[in-house]
Amino acid sequence: MRSDDIKKGVARTPHRGLLMATGVSKKNMDSPFIGIASSFSDLVPGHIGMRDLERQIEKGIHSAGGQAFIFGVPAVCDGIAMGHSGMQYSLPSRDLIADCVETVANAHRLDGLVLLSNCDKITPGMLIAAVRINIPTIIVTAGPMLDGESRCEKLTMIKGAFEAIGKYRNGEITQERLLELEEASCPSAGACQGLYTANTMACLTEVLGMSLPYCATASAVSSQKRRIAFESGMQVVDWVRQDIKPSDIITRDSLRNAIIADLAMGGSTNSFLHILAVANAAEQGVGVNKEGNKEGVNITLKDFEELSYKIHQFVKLEPSSDITMTQFHNAGGMPAVIDELVKSVPEFKGGKWGKEVYSDKRVIHPYSEPFTTKPGLGILYGNIAPEGSVIKISAVDESCYEFEGTARTFDSEEEAMEALEGDLIKEGDVVVIRYEGPKGGPGMREMLAPTSLLVGKGLGTKAALITDGRFSGGTRGICVGHICPEAANGGVIALIKDGDKIKIDINNRTLNLLVSEEEIEMRRKELKPFVNNSKGYLGKYSRAVQDASHGAIV
Repeated sequence: MRSDDIKKGVARTPHRGLLMATGVSKKNMDSPFIGIASSFSDLVPGHIGMRDLERQIEKGIHSAGGQAFIFGVPAVCDGIAMGHSGMQYSLPSRDLIADCVETVANAHRLDGLVLLSNCDKITPGMLIAAVRINIPTIIVTAGPMLDGESRCEKLTMIKGAFEAIGKYRNGEITQERLLELEEASCPSAGACQGLYTANTMACLTEVLGMSLPYCATASAVSSQKRRIAFESGMQVVDWVRQDIKPSDIITRDSLRNAIIADLAMGGSTNSFLHILAVANAAEQGVGVNKEGNKEGVNITLKDFEELSYKIHQFVKLEPSSDITMTQFHNAGGMPAVIDELVKSVPEFKGGKWGKEVYSDKRVIHPYSEPFTTKPGLGILYGNIAPEGSVIKISAVDESCYEFEGTARTFDSEEEAMEALEGDLIKEGDVVVIRYEGPKGGPGMREMLAPTSLLVGKGLGTKAALITDGRFSGGTRGICVGHICPEAANGGVIALIKDGDKIKIDINNRTLNLLVSEEEIEMRRKELKPFVNNSKGYLGKYSRAVQDASHGAIV
């Protein structure tokens, strides 16, 4: 075992003494040492219930004959960090989390890991750590929160809070009603109720095989989640004994499976960044799998593009519909989705479940009867995005698949919010928010506040928004993000002027500035180079980060 490096032989007497100081008995000194990387935090609603899950995981590990050690990693709530400079730290925290897990696991020579996660950047950060370290690892995502309810109206965090602001400012609801919605929209521990980034990544983690069935959708406050946590603790000890590592589980085929499931469900656009980053970490060759495969996984944006033309969307969840994660779980959850993909999509490489899977066809349609033959997500190219951009097709009304509008340019999210709040954005406008990319932000902030305000003001099908920043998984409307190259790298988005015409064509997957190439080149010569003035962690991040088309890796 790896842990023999700190517990075997006379020379390790001091090490054993220190381990005994933590409470390890002489008998358990021979057990597999399993780390529980917990992202518990009183600051993050999705993580406040993790103390209970830590206990369940610990019980499972000890029941299977392992020795558990809990250690902490940071967690950021994107909802609370949203709309101000704090959001600059969200995406960079993904790599910080991976570094923290790698550091502790390798410094203490752990034999296996249980990664306790839930919210937006924590799960992908832990996936990156898992493939880097390449020791037996399982992930427990803490699960979604319960649906909100007020005056018999079902609520989610997006519709009950973010979009309610636009309705209030538009005069559709009173301030009293706004405060009622605020109080009722997030009624329990857990990740926000729709297929936003946290729940998308939990679902894809289950598709990858890095978490147990139903882990992604079982409620954070359910006894089922506690049982899954216990069983995960048992499972990782078994994987240590069988030497089953992430490199045996996270392969090119399983990552393409995750992309297929993502497209079929219309998940968060952030998943593109995270799958690419996980693939990059696996590409670095941290180890070989049981078959001795030393080849990289070789997943790029082209895989998303290729599959997006083939995959139909047969699941449609909030914010693209009114169906929440609670209803999705009751309808069969990810096992039902995987079962349908195995039966119907030749590109999906996986075996059938060993038992019959329940599926409510009203929520999880048969693949032959999809909501739409369009995928849930798409890659757009054009002179604004020669290296790609991302749109959540499932969240766009079909009447808006071709949209041409007039550019209104802003060099930060705050500037755009001032215009939106001042009713300066009108029907037919294309809001351009730039210098919010991985390098330019820095940190590639999510634009949930402006996109929600557009929808709340009734402009969801009448105006568009494009950015080199990101969107929340809760975003809906004509919104294009991840534009590459970003403005800070001299991308065309930096050259757009107020009054320019922009065309978004989802059917043909294009995003173009309707200005001549000669004009674009003239503007490029006048563009001043981007200067990074960020300090501390963000300064280091800005200097090291790559663009969104490569997963914003550092």
